[in-house]
Amino acid sequence: MINQWLDSRVAHFVRKEFRQLFRDPRMLALAVLAPVIQLIILGYVASTDIKHVRTVVFDESRSAYSRAYLTSLANTGYFDLVEYTDSDRQIARLIDSDQADVGLHLPYDFSRRILRGETAVVQADIDGSNSSFATIVQSYLAQINFANSQRYLQERMARTGLLSSAPPPLDLRLRVWYNPDLKSINFMVPSIFAQLLLIISMMLTASSIVKEKEAGTLEMLAVTPLKPLELIMGKMLPYAILSIVDIFLVFLVSSFWFGVPLRGSLGLLFLLGAVFLLSGLGLGLLVSAFSETERQASMTNNIVTAPMFMLSGFTFPIANMPWVIQLLTYLMPTRYFLEIVRNLFLKGVGMRYLWEQTWPLLILGVVLIAISVARFRKSLG
Repeated sequence: MINQWLDSRVAHFVRKEFRQLFRDPRMLALAVLAPVIQLIILGYVASTDIKHVRTVVFDESRSAYSRAYLTSLANTGYFDLVEYTDSDRQIARLIDSDQADVGLHLPYDFSRRILRGETAVVQADIDGSNSSFATIVQSYLAQINFANSQRYLQERMARTGLLSSAPPPLDLRLRVWYNPDLKSINFMVPSIFAQLLLIISMMLTASSIVKEKEAGTLEMLAVTPLKPLELIMGKMLPYAILSIVDIFLVFLVSSFWFGVPLRGSLGLLFLLGAVFLLSGLGLGLLVSAFSETERQASMTNNIVTAPMFMLSGFTFPIANMPWVIQLLTYLMPTRYFLEIVRNLFLKGVGMRYLWEQTWPLLILGVVLIAISVARFRKSLG
C-alpha cells in the first residue's frame, strides 16, 4: 500500500513541492530558521522578571540600619543603586530626566525609630509611565520591606527576651507547584512556542500557494490530471512535515537553550502539535484563497493572527475579559493549544487531563480544513 501511495500523483506532486522548496533558500530559511530565531528573541523579551532597576538614594540617616536596608535591596539583583543624592529635589530631577527609575528616601530618624520599636518610614518614588514596570517594582519593594520588617521584629524580640517565650501567631508555609522558582520564562516560552507554530504553518502554506498564483502556474496545475483535492494535499503535506520539524527545533530551543523542562510526553507534544497544525494549515489555505499577491497574504495573516494572539490568554487572562469576548475565544485554536503546551511542559499531565482542550481543537481544525478546501476548490473552478 505504501508503494502504491509513493507512485501516486499526490506523492509525485509532494516531491515536486519539496524540490521547489529546497531551490528557494529564502523560503527554506523562513521555514526552518525563523521559528528558532524568533523563539530565542521573544523568549528573552517576553520575560516579566525585571532586573537592574536604576535606583537613586537619599539616605539622611547614614546609620548601620539604613546601610543594611540598602544592602538588602542591592543583594536581590533587582535594584542597582546608581547614585546617592542630598535632597528629594535631586531624586525628582533624575527620574524626570530618565536617569533613574526609583528614588528612595530614608529619613534622619530611620534607625532611632527602629531601635525604639516605632514605625520607620521609607519613601519610594517610582516612575509610573510604564504601569506594568511600576507594578512589578512595587511588589519587589513590598517583599523586601516585609523581609526587613520581620528581621527588625525578631531583633527587637530578642533584645526584650520575648523571642523564646512568644511564638509567632501565624506560620505560613508556602509550596509552589510546577514552577517552584516562579520563573516567568517557564510560563512564557511554551506560550511563544504555540504562537510561532501557528504563524509559521499559516505563513508557509499561504505563501506557497499565492506564489503559484502570481507566477500563473496554479492555473496550469488546475488543468493537469490532478484532482483539486490531490492538488490541495500536495501543497499542504510538505509544509505540514516542515511544521513538524519546527516543533522539534522549537522544543530543543525551549528545553536546552532556556532550560524549560518538558515534564510531559514528547510523543504527546508531537501528536497534539499535529492536531494544532490542522488549524494553522487550514487558515493558511483559506488566506491563500482570498489573496492574489504575497503582500495581500502577509497582511491577511497579520489580521488573522493578531486577535488570536490577544484572545488566546497569552497576554491577558481570559477570565478578565468581558463575557462576549470570552465566548469569542472559544473559536480561537490558540486558546486550546496554549493550555495543552503549558500543561505538558510545566505539569507533565497526560491525555486524560488534556482531552478537554484536545477535542475542540480537533473539531476546529477539521472545520477550518473543510471550509478552506471548499473555498479553494471554488477558486480553482
